[in-house]
Amino acid sequence: MPHQPAPGPTPAPPSPALDPLPAPPSPALDPLPAPPSPAADHAPNRSARTRTPRGRTPYHRLFAVPGARAFTVGNLLARLPMGMFSVSAVIMIAGSRGSYALAGAVTATGLAATAVVAPWTARLVDRHGQARVAVPATLFALLGGIALVLCVRCGAPDWTLFAAYAATATTPNTGGMSRARWAHLLKGDPAALHTANSFEQAADELCFMLGPVLAAFLCGTFFPEAGTLVGGALLITGVLVFAAQRATEPPPQRRTKAPSPVLSPGMPPLLLCFLATGAVFGSMEVVTIAFADAQGHKSAAGAVLALQAAGSCVAGLLFGTVRPAGPAERLFPRCVAAMAALLTLPLLAAWLTGSLPVLAGALLVAGMATAPTMVTGMTLVQARTPEGRLNEGMTLAVTGLLGGIAGGSAAGGWVVERVSATAGYGVPLAAATTALLIAAAGAVLHARRAAHRRAGSAHHA
Repeated sequence: MPHQPAPGPTPAPPSPALDPLPAPPSPALDPLPAPPSPAADHAPNRSARTRTPRGRTPYHRLFAVPGARAFTVGNLLARLPMGMFSVSAVIMIAGSRGSYALAGAVTATGLAATAVVAPWTARLVDRHGQARVAVPATLFALLGGIALVLCVRCGAPDWTLFAAYAATATTPNTGGMSRARWAHLLKGDPAALHTANSFEQAADELCFMLGPVLAAFLCGTFFPEAGTLVGGALLITGVLVFAAQRATEPPPQRRTKAPSPVLSPGMPPLLLCFLATGAVFGSMEVVTIAFADAQGHKSAAGAVLALQAAGSCVAGLLFGTVRPAGPAERLFPRCVAAMAALLTLPLLAAWLTGSLPVLAGALLVAGMATAPTMVTGMTLVQARTPEGRLNEGMTLAVTGLLGGIAGGSAAGGWVVERVSATAGYGVPLAAATTALLIAAAGAVLHARRAAHRRAGSAHHA
């Protein structure tokens, strides 16, 4: 699960007298560039081409950007628990109360609360800065997680579980904040930003692949609350490390007059695409668990789903090493089309063979189109979000994914219950086809809007 033209407006070119281009580094020494001075922390960035040394791959050049490694380490620590919390909550609540229905309802409530609260948290981040908002928001979410553990441990009424888990909705979108930093640091260098977005998507896949496995191990090996507690410790540690890297933080936009990202041209169809893509993820998870259970191998479902995430992770890293063939507006529908085409493979594998190993291979291949789709989509979000509201724009995209995951899970479960687990693989295929239709319609509207602008410019000229 997935991490997306040049983000934001291009900064005004610096004065040659005040900001000369640095001399090219000696190939023998290839020194790292000096870190920026505190006074220049929020100054417009020069193109990353003038700040990063030559490296063996685009990722070497990417992490030569001063401060990039430090905030990436903190962000990865904070992002890993995102794949742990829901699994830990289900294991903890179901084990204590004996009800998977209650556990599912509690986690669904937390998901719904996150969809409502996350854009507001992101708006505060844009206005006041990442460090000033992310740390207190994380502490509040951590209190919600601790309250959930205490309520489960002490046998509190069921309604307290819903209230406690809903309080965790203030958890900041650390992936979005990391992408916002890359967009700030790499202004004017779309190739480097493409590599950064590809890395972020691969990191998402890695965390959502390892998080559930780690949570299940901790809860099963030690005690049911261990996954939630360890996840909370990783989250606050990662956010503190991330927030401490102030030199790479985008400047806050306290008095921006930019409209909501939802109202920006091209954003509504893009957010609908994220909603449909989320339905792919949510339905695939439920249907695969049901299919594995029907084959008598329910415990293998996690490993099978991990293969899909692994395929996306590898594809994301490889995608970051190649230069996109054309602008993201044209590339995005093609990536969605590839995702829809490859999602026929799990359906065919389940229908024609009924073999779990064959299905696992089909999911591995099908996952390889997910990362390019998400990378190009996030690039478009960055380009179409008004300046000063970047965290909010990317959080809206994540909110769309979360809403789609919830809806896809419900639709997948409905088909599995009333038809079969094999037929359930038609749900992610239908969701991907819907995303393709929306993406194609959005591309047509964008092309018409661009042609209208060109015609208007020619008329005024």
